[in-house]
Amino acid sequence: MPQPDSSSASTARSKDPLLQPLTIKKLVLRNRVMSTSHASFMEEGGFPLERYQRYHEEKARGGLALTMFGGSSMVDVDSNWGGGQINIATDEIIPHLQQFSRRIHAQGAALMCQISHLGRRADATTSNWLPAIAPSRSRETQHRAFSREMDEHDIARVVKAYGDAAARCVEGGLDGVETLTGGHLIGQFFSPRTNFRTDRFGGSVENRVRFGLMVHEEIRKRVRDETVVSMRFVIDEASEDGLNFEDCLEIARIFEREGLIDVFNCIFGRMDTVIALAEQNMPGMSQPLSPFLSRVGMFRQHTKLPVFHAARITDLATARHAIRDGLLDMVAMTRAHMADPQIVNKLMRGEEERIRPCVGASYCMHKKVNCIHNPASGRETILPQIIEPASHIRKVVVIGGGPAGLEAARVCAERGHRVVLFEASSRPGGQVLLACRATWRKDLIGIIDWRVSELERLGVDVRCDVYAGDADVLAEEPDSVIVATGGLPDLDWLPGAQHCETIWDVLSASTQQGGDVLLYDGTGRHEGISTALHLAEQGASVHLVTIDDSLGQEIEYSSRAVYRKQFRQRGIKVTVDHHLVRVERNGSNQLNAVFRHELTGQELEISAPRIIVERGTMPLDEVFNSLRDLSRNKGVTSLAALLDPTAVPQEARASGGFELHRIGDAVASRNIHASIYEAFRLSLAL
Repeated sequence: MPQPDSSSASTARSKDPLLQPLTIKKLVLRNRVMSTSHASFMEEGGFPLERYQRYHEEKARGGLALTMFGGSSMVDVDSNWGGGQINIATDEIIPHLQQFSRRIHAQGAALMCQISHLGRRADATTSNWLPAIAPSRSRETQHRAFSREMDEHDIARVVKAYGDAAARCVEGGLDGVETLTGGHLIGQFFSPRTNFRTDRFGGSVENRVRFGLMVHEEIRKRVRDETVVSMRFVIDEASEDGLNFEDCLEIARIFEREGLIDVFNCIFGRMDTVIALAEQNMPGMSQPLSPFLSRVGMFRQHTKLPVFHAARITDLATARHAIRDGLLDMVAMTRAHMADPQIVNKLMRGEEERIRPCVGASYCMHKKVNCIHNPASGRETILPQIIEPASHIRKVVVIGGGPAGLEAARVCAERGHRVVLFEASSRPGGQVLLACRATWRKDLIGIIDWRVSELERLGVDVRCDVYAGDADVLAEEPDSVIVATGGLPDLDWLPGAQHCETIWDVLSASTQQGGDVLLYDGTGRHEGISTALHLAEQGASVHLVTIDDSLGQEIEYSSRAVYRKQFRQRGIKVTVDHHLVRVERNGSNQLNAVFRHELTGQELEISAPRIIVERGTMPLDEVFNSLRDLSRNKGVTSLAALLDPTAVPQEARASGGFELHRIGDAVASRNIHASIYEAFRLSLAL
């Protein structure tokens, strides 16, 4: 097969729209890829210390041009929601900003901070216990506070606080600052949904923008001429009583005319409810890719200022289209950089297909900046983003090709170990192959596809349709054996289980499924509720009973809101606070499920022709148990080595016989992230 001309490929990459520089004032951004500010919840005492800085440094090292930090950084003491924010309201932060900026600049990237006042989004029952302030009295349903109407003294104080915060950023060596409209205080003044004033700050658009103009005038007074001032700007609140696109254009024209900002960083919709966050402000896999890109492109036609944008832009093809076709000047791939901070470097090396995909699971919103399938994200001080070779090369056998087994094989192969992977089915993927068949969860398949591709690149010997036993393993003469055989649906605890189906039965079915269905969810994870929605989408009448006091107790809050909305739309009945006791046959076509209330103990009987039970998995550990006594460590994994791979010298682990370990659901029923994280750190310890 002919090899591609490397010089031609290099020339093509040099002309890539994403790799062209952008100059804003005196700031030269080396390419068109960035990460927007977000609350990573890694601050310590309100300051961005080592762990916080390392997280952003890895993205800078990965080649992006600009990383923003400090989502909702507080400019004053009454702009607090109880944790997770950078405190930009004190001079104590300046040395930390100086260290931070030196660190990012050393990697060739620029650094900016978002400075904001939450207004009515602040929590009045935490931290300083100060009442929330806003243009008018109102309540935000998500953050719960009743706001106090600001007077002229409040306005003057907050305006000065913005200026002080901007000055600290400049003294800290940052390249710029960003304010936030949308649901924050400046945007609360903009919007007729939250501004009911009749004085000079309310009524007409000119009056409603007055506070924002005062803020930015103060910022301009306090920063250097070359400091970039960005506004994260909502282009449409998508609400009958809010700002529409034309209203937002009018506001944008005012700020551009006054010369107070240098960049519009565009967002869409509201953020004052969880469902608005999930479907508009930070859309996940239940929404289309890049859902607002075309609308932001329309906005860009009306301004001469650079336009940035982030909202589920997860792949370079879309990002390239956005820049090439003039929809954006900078494309923000924030969550994509949690999945893979090396995006730009891989692009520059011609390895675009090797970028670990953001699948839109929104796990990073649940466990802040922990990506569902990049365990090093947010753990940069203890885990590497780039895997180094091992000092001793070993033969490793992995049994099981689900997410845990695939990750173990990948990391071991990256370290230079010789790896054989046995998979009992005809295709790797494990339970994810089922999970991605349910409703809008199809993009989870990217977790599997990327790893399969990486194993091919690394030359891992993958043997499917092999139900590996002792003889298969021992024939490989391994130094290490990793059992990742997963689990089977757990029904052993249930009297009458023989009458029930599992979600595996439902999701593996090739025919349409209708009729009346009773589904018991004993986990509060995606598995049960996504299957219920999957059935309802096929026309079934579904009644879901959960042991928890609400739907989807263990999943990310944004997805939980999406499920609640879709359950309502599909007419799925939900009964909470009940656990399943037993199932009995009631005639030829009916089953009786007996539940017990978690609080009162009162029994409840529900009849249905089909009963589906979800309560996680029980370990499929037969091969582990048969190999345990043959291994030199008796199947015991050193927790010290697992938590710190340098705790036990490699030499001490490499002598005599084979080590045996198990990971993922072969240990206990858990989620995808837990399985991949466990596989990653175990493989580093081998």
